[in-house]
Amino acid sequence: MEREEIEQLIEGRQYNELRRVLADLNEADIASIMEDAPKEERLRIFRLLKKDMAADVFSFLPTDIGQELITALTDVEAANVVNNMMADDAADLMEEMPANVVKRLLAHATAETRRDINHLLKFPDDSAGSIMTVEYVDLKANWTIQKCMDRIRSIGLDSETIYTCYVIDDKRKLIGTAALRYLIIADPNETVGSIMNENVIAVHTVDDQEEVAKQFQKYDFNSMPVVDKEDRLVGIITVDDIMDIIQEETTEDMEKMAAIMPADQQKPYLRTSVFELWKKRIIWLLFLMVSATFTGTIITHYEDALGAYIVLTAFIPMIMDTSGNAGSQTSVTIIRALSLDEIEFSDFFNVVWKEMRVALLAGITLAAANFVKLQVVDRVSMTVALVVCMTLVATVFVAKLIGAMLPMISKKIGLDPAVMASPFITTIVDAVALLVYFTFATAILGL
Repeated sequence: MEREEIEQLIEGRQYNELRRVLADLNEADIASIMEDAPKEERLRIFRLLKKDMAADVFSFLPTDIGQELITALTDVEAANVVNNMMADDAADLMEEMPANVVKRLLAHATAETRRDINHLLKFPDDSAGSIMTVEYVDLKANWTIQKCMDRIRSIGLDSETIYTCYVIDDKRKLIGTAALRYLIIADPNETVGSIMNENVIAVHTVDDQEEVAKQFQKYDFNSMPVVDKEDRLVGIITVDDIMDIIQEETTEDMEKMAAIMPADQQKPYLRTSVFELWKKRIIWLLFLMVSATFTGTIITHYEDALGAYIVLTAFIPMIMDTSGNAGSQTSVTIIRALSLDEIEFSDFFNVVWKEMRVALLAGITLAAANFVKLQVVDRVSMTVALVVCMTLVATVFVAKLIGAMLPMISKKIGLDPAVMASPFITTIVDAVALLVYFTFATAILGL
């Protein structure tokens, strides 16, 4: 059924027909429909869903809509949602809800659900432990394939994934993995220990979620086991969680690179209030505005020089923009390389040497093109053209060095390299460009 027809059913309040249609849809599509539905209709739509489907749909809803729904549900309805959610999704829900709502949800959840949620909530934010799920299939090495398949049948529906099973010893230490496809074709009387993959790659509960995402990307896994400091299996992380992490981390880096304060909870643009957008942006704007006053101070200091050669004023925007763009190009390239572990601080001098050569080539090319323009179009004197072109070479050179060095230094001292991106570097480079410009003007034009 087309989305427009579903919207017509909602508008016409044809709930019996809508219940039948929703039962055949994917949970993610239902969540999308609920996002677009009128606020007063969301609760009615949600109540049309079966218990297990409602929990899956809930995990796809944005945080703000999820909070709106869970507070509107009765205690029994809310408990049904929490009890049917995967433990990691339920733990994420608890972290985002007000304390009084969390207390209410836990009070009506099953003992097993409370145990799993509390287990996940004890781990640091943004750690592997905080995003893992405790619903997985674990097997013992001495079990026969037949016994393993019986266990998969008994707990498979309640597990996050059954495609990879995890083999543990009597102390719950992770000793291997067994793919479902190998279990299916193996001799039922054979032991899982004889076919398991002993080369296990796992992450620890305290590992940063961004590092976990890199491991998924490196090994192309669909799921990865999580172990504690004694190498005991405590959970798994699946690729759907990693996709959320990648989106979250990318959004955060983009906001930092655009001089925006990252928000604790990401919302779609149209559901973010004007006040929230203002709050995210104003701090950096104030800081950059104050720091940009240095450029005004420099111009004021060289006011006499500008008075003698008014033509110099016309080229200030071009010089500042070009040098700022040059620095931004390099900083974005270096930040990306750092985030992908393509370079480390030990590569500092190699990076600087490479950027020096790139900067020199770029600066000379820009200066040559600008010299032609200055002589043919602007028709300025040779000395003024020399000042502008030499400034371009020097400022592009300096800008690219700053753009290369600042992100690497910031990561070395424990700061986020994304902070050292376009706005911050541009502000520094603008001041440097003006100083270089007026230094050359003073020396060559005799001001």
